[in-house]
Amino acid sequence: MTSFVTEVLASSGKLEKDDLASKISKLSRKVEETKEEVFDMLNKKYSDFLPSMQAAEELMDQVETVSKDIDLLKSCIENEFDTAIGEYQKALQEQKYVVAAEQYIKARNSVDALKAWRSADIPLFQALGSELTIQRENLTYHLGEEWQNQAVWKLPPSKELTSMESFLTTELHLNTGASPEREEGTHPLLASVLQALAIQGELHKKIKLFGQVLLRYMLRPLIVYPCVLVEVRDVPEQGSVISLQYKESQTEHSAPAQVYAKVLTVLKALHTHLFDVSVGEKKVSAILGDLIWEEMCDCIIQECLLYSIPSSSSQLPEYGTVIKETEDFERSLREMCYLSGDSDLLKYAKNVSCHFANKKCQDVIVAARKLMTSEMHNTVKITPDYKLSMPKLPILGGGDGKRGSQSEKPSLQQEKQLGERTLCLPACRISESVQQLMELALRTLSEAVGSSNKCAVQLFYTVRNIFHLFYDVVPTYHRENLLRFPHLAAIQHNNCMFLAHHLLTLGHQFRPHLPLTDGVCYFVDLVPGFRKLGAQCFVAQMNVQKAEMLERLSTARNFSNLDDEENYSAASKAVRQVIHQLKRLGKVWQDVLPVNIYCKAMGTLLNTAITELITKIMMLEDISSKDGEHLHTLCQTIIEEGPLVFTPFPEESKNRKYQEEVPVYVKKWMTFKELSIALKASLQEIVDRWAEGKGPLALEFSSTEMKSLIRALFQNTDRRAVALTKIK
Repeated sequence: MTSFVTEVLASSGKLEKDDLASKISKLSRKVEETKEEVFDMLNKKYSDFLPSMQAAEELMDQVETVSKDIDLLKSCIENEFDTAIGEYQKALQEQKYVVAAEQYIKARNSVDALKAWRSADIPLFQALGSELTIQRENLTYHLGEEWQNQAVWKLPPSKELTSMESFLTTELHLNTGASPEREEGTHPLLASVLQALAIQGELHKKIKLFGQVLLRYMLRPLIVYPCVLVEVRDVPEQGSVISLQYKESQTEHSAPAQVYAKVLTVLKALHTHLFDVSVGEKKVSAILGDLIWEEMCDCIIQECLLYSIPSSSSQLPEYGTVIKETEDFERSLREMCYLSGDSDLLKYAKNVSCHFANKKCQDVIVAARKLMTSEMHNTVKITPDYKLSMPKLPILGGGDGKRGSQSEKPSLQQEKQLGERTLCLPACRISESVQQLMELALRTLSEAVGSSNKCAVQLFYTVRNIFHLFYDVVPTYHRENLLRFPHLAAIQHNNCMFLAHHLLTLGHQFRPHLPLTDGVCYFVDLVPGFRKLGAQCFVAQMNVQKAEMLERLSTARNFSNLDDEENYSAASKAVRQVIHQLKRLGKVWQDVLPVNIYCKAMGTLLNTAITELITKIMMLEDISSKDGEHLHTLCQTIIEEGPLVFTPFPEESKNRKYQEEVPVYVKKWMTFKELSIALKASLQEIVDRWAEGKGPLALEFSSTEMKSLIRALFQNTDRRAVALTKIK
């Protein structure tokens, strides 16, 4: 019977009919013949065959080397390699995979030893290497088939993984079956397969792929979806089936205890039927745990524990239950060897105070930004009696010597005291969202009062960040509307003043209750910025309105040659449009701006209009009597209609006071009235109203301006010359 190596060489084309023994015999005979030839050569004369003697010596050395190689190859091949391969094939047929893997390693080691001893490229080595590769792939194939038969996945198509329902078709069939050798634990055949895979160096790859599928199709859906449950069903004589089931749930995120229970159900089933096997000094379950724990831990934290963090500091003591559940969960995993060493999961749960502060700060910033980007036109009325709803703060005692006692009220020695409404915010309208923003800041500060020092500091600076965010977000997000709609510009002005007003005292109210070091600036440093922000917004809108008025007045054709019907019509139309614009603004800002701001704004705009009109008229070099009458009519229109734009209140009776005080808010009002009178007055009446520089006309115009107006109104006569001499 020929040896296995002979079969290998024959299959590779190296031997055809002669077996290895006959080949070795031929080589031996060749060596003997060579020896005889050498001895014959030595019998010849030394002088004749000196070169031949040197060649013979070299040939003898080669013959000895070849002889040693042949003996070694014959010994190794017939003993170690042949035996190992034979045992390997026998074990593979009997499904003794551990023995097969070990014998394969033994055969490979024998060939490696030969290669290390003999570095020459012998055709026999190539044939043995090819055979080893074939047998390795054969063993790997058998092990892979056995592994796939033990754990069979039923998975949904990847294209359908778009919703929770698609995962409900996931099943894992554990076909471990029953065995007379198996009292408890993993099936002996499976154990053999896993151990053989470990010897082959393929176990890590198999477990890694299994873990990726397990995470994606089973563990992650169980963690993410509260309505997805797990069921483990035993199948007689076959094994178990792990499947996902649906149960309606009203919660958006699973509770930690629910997630832990579902994950443990899956991992316990896997441990019982698959992974309770030792490979070397390590359990297979430990290998799986090392591969999936980090990703599974992150998933539990992000999809479960993150949402279990309390939203109020009063709920923090109750979180101890979650910490205990996490400890029990990890203890169970360690008992099954899925987990070893420290875990980020328990660290995260125990660090709940820090996570609470982070979550609270994030929620506060998100809520604040949502308020800042909401509609501004939904407003609430603020009166001088308005007070923010302050949370109830703890009463501090005076025994600590640091913050003093709030119960001690200093007595005022002065008999006169400030009024109740001193420093109160004037009546106006603010955005409802800004009122809610201020209430959010108060609630957050009250949370800080009841929290740990670190959390309190973090919440305090989050409140400061709210106001910094308002300063940056609102003017940018609402920029176009603030310029387009005067109503919104007025509201934004009020919003800023409202925030600045409360920031003045906000720090004083909470300072005794917050663990901040001395010298920390609370909120008062933000006040000038908010006042400036509100003023800039309103001034920008005022400039828009001024530009519109001046644009309308520019169509009046410089108010010249009004005896021409078209010119007069254009001038009259421009004046009416300005009056209409002012009345519209008066209605838009009515009951929105504080009365003093309202009157100043309307007065400034009206003053802009009449200043432009005065300038245009005073520039005219020739005003005919008819032109003068038309100009007087236009001026009278403004004088009569102008005060009516002051309507800060919806009730007309309340507006009369402010309509009578127009000269207070319109700087050029009296100048405009005097100009209107002068446009229709006679030369003598103008001289009389000048009254040698002491009359009402002299109070509004300079002598140069008055002389220029007289020259434009009257022809060059002796009477005009006399009048001009009196204007000085």
